[in-house]
Amino acid sequence: MKKLTQTRWTGIALVAVGILMMAFGIYRGEMEVVLTKAVNICMECIGIG
Repeated sequence: MKKLTQTRWTGIALVAVGILMMAFGIYRGEMEVVLTKAVNICMECIGIG
């Protein structure tokens, strides 16, 4: 018997949950916040700002 983590359906279910969570975050407007934070961190690393 295969382990639960090695079955095909487990992988498919995890991908589906990930896509749903991404869609929910985009719907709530979190994408803009995340991108703004990422740009700010990059600017700090290269010394601008």
